[in-house]
Amino acid sequence: MTPENAEAILRQYFAPWIQRLGLRVEEVGERHAVVRLPWSDDLAREGGGLSGQAMMAAADTATVVAISSARGGFVPMTTVQQSTTFQRPVVGRDVLLDVRITKLGRTLAFTEITLTAEGSDEVVARASTVYALLG
Repeated sequence: MTPENAEAILRQYFAPWIQRLGLRVEEVGERHAVVRLPWSDDLAREGGGLSGQAMMAAADTATVVAISSARGGFVPMTTVQQSTTFQRPVVGRDVLLDVRITKLGRTLAFTEITLTAEGSDEVVARASTVYALLG
């Protein structure tokens, strides 16, 4: 799968409000994906930091991209569990979400996601997900 194929999945299978996040697929591989969440004042909470809800939605969506890449294309799936730990605020910078599939079974997929602010190696958040593969 190419980043262009993955972006087509974003356009075809996701709700309009997710598409308005402006996610861009930077990289896809056999068991990973890197997705960019562009900074937007519309996604900032009071105080100017990027909202946790936007980062969680981006992590959830980026997971679908990674699993689709591992499966060779989109298959129906649903989130079973997502856990996110926020470590520092992000202000005025894009966030890069690096999704790594830790286990890809027949019916479940497990991932770890690291979120970093562009231009920094400091982790802003970590997430883990479990997905049920429906197709």
